[in-house]
Amino acid sequence: MKSTLVALSVSLISACSPVIPRVEPMDSGALLADAGGASVDADPGDAGAGLDAGVDGGGVTDAGALSDAGVSDGGRDPLVLARPFDVTVPVGYRAGTPVPLVVVLHGYTATAQVQDMYFGISRLAQTRGFLVALPNGLRDDTLQQYWNATDACCAFGKTNDDVAYLTAVIRDVQARYSVDPKRVFLIGHSNGGFMSHRMACDRAGLIAGIVALAGNVWADPTKCTPSEGVAVLQVHGTLDPVIAYNGGATVGQPPYPSAKDSVRTWGAKNGCTGANLSPISGDLDLVTALLGDETEREGFTGCPGNSAAELWTIRAAGHLPLLNDQFAERVYTWLLAHAKP
Repeated sequence: MKSTLVALSVSLISACSPVIPRVEPMDSGALLADAGGASVDADPGDAGAGLDAGVDGGGVTDAGALSDAGVSDGGRDPLVLARPFDVTVPVGYRAGTPVPLVVVLHGYTATAQVQDMYFGISRLAQTRGFLVALPNGLRDDTLQQYWNATDACCAFGKTNDDVAYLTAVIRDVQARYSVDPKRVFLIGHSNGGFMSHRMACDRAGLIAGIVALAGNVWADPTKCTPSEGVAVLQVHGTLDPVIAYNGGATVGQPPYPSAKDSVRTWGAKNGCTGANLSPISGDLDLVTALLGDETEREGFTGCPGNSAAELWTIRAAGHLPLLNDQFAERVYTWLLAHAKP
């Protein structure tokens, strides 16, 4: 599995176009602590990359300007000091006016910046006016970045607590920017999709909704114990050879459920009254390389509050579909429609 995902990471990098968001590094240090407490040099996807990773200097606030804005290390959670992250701030942001927050979670071997370019989230943030947090996972023994999500993917025996870390990331952004607590969302791909599900299970009171592309919830539903309803959108290609649409297991790892079973789990967890997945009219065109409206939608009805359990199936797509600009727009619009009551 690891070699396959590394190859997909290279494909992801080559598929992404340069983006010039306004990115504010939350810490000027360029180190990531690994699972054993050691440190490795940061790469362009790590914190501080916004200063020199192809981002136009005119749109970047440096560490000194952050101090002037009231952002400092004093009182910050040690988890975010050890693992700094970037924040994309829309041009029209004004302190005191609460805006949504979207946390982007990269796939195994990828980085926050590359994942963000693939999804197009920071580009959209500039026009739609929301904050974007760009954390990175720790590095495993092969120096690949990962999230300790469910047992199926992709810590490979590591035991670090990424639920605690991502909770600290969200709290850190909330302490320094005006975030609408009813509109905190996660979007992840592959390992990041698994991690999005994990956060929805464990931090339902904090998160309004998630979008998971090619990443699934626990195979054992009893391991997912949300304290309240969460809006969940599962997006998955039918020809995915890495995380199979119909479920499966990678070598040496516990199984993961099918895309439909992941959504069924959330239909039950959210207390939706619909007996099963029901079609939603209006297919979508989200993938450049596939002709026509290739994405069909279905979901559970009767979900209380603003919770949801929905599946977008991308017919004939693999693990890394070539997404068009409509993807970011469509999923963000979906998330906004499912803010906390």
